[in-house]
Amino acid sequence: MKFVHIFGPQAVGKMTVGQELAKITDLKLFHNHMTIDLVGHFFDYSTKEAKRLVNLFRQEIFEEVSKSDLYGMMFTYVWMFDMESDWEYVKNLTQLFESRGATVYYVELEADLNERLERNQTPNRLEHKPKKRDLEWSEKDLMQTMEKHRLNSLDGEITFPNYIKINNTDMSAEEVALLIKERFSLK
Repeated sequence: MKFVHIFGPQAVGKMTVGQELAKITDLKLFHNHMTIDLVGHFFDYSTKEAKRLVNLFRQEIFEEVSKSDLYGMMFTYVWMFDMESDWEYVKNLTQLFESRGATVYYVELEADLNERLERNQTPNRLEHKPKKRDLEWSEKDLMQTMEKHRLNSLDGEITFPNYIKINNTDMSAEEVALLIKERFSLK
């Protein structure tokens, strides 16, 4: 079992890279909005009810996948490095998969703000993330989150053995996916 954790700020390209990596490997993509948008039909994500349901659905999926005979999966996540709860979340997710014999890989994406603002409006993003279709809200949320939280790691902060940080400002999702596949010898 392979578990590839793709993280970085909003609109950096996590889902799109994951889609491309799914095309060239046997990994399944579970992007964070699959649960956020499901629950969003009932509760706004900012509510405690929504957060509880999103975490519940995700945990159940992780439990079942980690016990399965699938080759592996990818999960996308906005990791707020200034929040201890996010560090704990990543640690617990890692422990779950490793306890079942999986190898965990960490892929951090970073891109310039202007590039992220452009990507925030791409048809692929808007197709797969309905909440982001309110572009005014989405851009405001992107900017506020960036101002409030640190969304990329500091040099040397992440010490996991299977880790890569990629500045994909000037790279296509296909190029990034191929780089990840080759770096971690994924099939």
